[in-house]
Amino acid sequence: MSAATSLELPSSVELGMGEGGLSVARVAGPGGTAEVYLRGAHVSSWAPAGSTPVIWMSEQSEYAPGIPLRGGVPICFPWFAGHPTDATAPSHGFARLADWQLVAAREVGADVELDLRLTDSEATRASAWPHRFEARYTITVGAELALSLTVTNRDAEPVTFEEALHTYLAVADIRQTEVGGLEGALFTDRLSGPQPAESEPVRFSGETDRIYQASTADTTVTDAATGRVFSINKQGSASTVVWNPWIEKAAAMADFGDDEYTGMVCVETCNIRDDAITLAPGASHEMSVRYTVA
Repeated sequence: MSAATSLELPSSVELGMGEGGLSVARVAGPGGTAEVYLRGAHVSSWAPAGSTPVIWMSEQSEYAPGIPLRGGVPICFPWFAGHPTDATAPSHGFARLADWQLVAAREVGADVELDLRLTDSEATRASAWPHRFEARYTITVGAELALSLTVTNRDAEPVTFEEALHTYLAVADIRQTEVGGLEGALFTDRLSGPQPAESEPVRFSGETDRIYQASTADTTVTDAATGRVFSINKQGSASTVVWNPWIEKAAAMADFGDDEYTGMVCVETCNIRDDAITLAPGASHEMSVRYTVA
């Protein structure tokens, strides 16, 4: 937190200590509230003013060194899921375990914007992805939540990476929830392999782990039990992942309550697998997403 304490912060932003003694930025703006852990630049909560929380966190999440948080919006970078050639590399890359630097905070009308930064280090250069890079992450908190991740290649050679904003959304009952906008898109079921496109929204009656590729479509999450509809509008993303662990997988995860699967769904904005990004030296790529609630 020391690198950020010299910042001039608006009255709507407070730096403090969160769970497990981790540094956290708390945002209380006129349009909405949020919490962002500097480790992983991890959005752990967001609610529009006068609304119930939109972002889900597990009550069993561990707040300890070297352990990723369960829930919120983890940043998966520079690879997604397990590393393809290094079984010892952390799942979903090193970005969600790294300490990001808060470099700016400002009020823009009813919104509050946070800028965070991550660059290569001796540790990242010794990892399974040893390249020089700069990642900038802008979080806009208000009646809507906007997230923008820009990666710049600081290396002398082209680099390839995967990225995902692994957002956990809070719903009242996953069994009465559906995800729309992906109708007509081919997908890979990570449990059973490639699947044909479907003509209906995604509904949930068991473990669901789907990767939609070559899909730039916006999506909606309809939470029928509350009547809330979340709109997810993305840019610079060609992949979407839809995930819910269901009963057995939830029970097998130490940082996930046995019955918590009923209250969440992940709809992830990504560039993964065949949609991985390759950047020439000095080039940048921006992936962004905006969440609204009706």
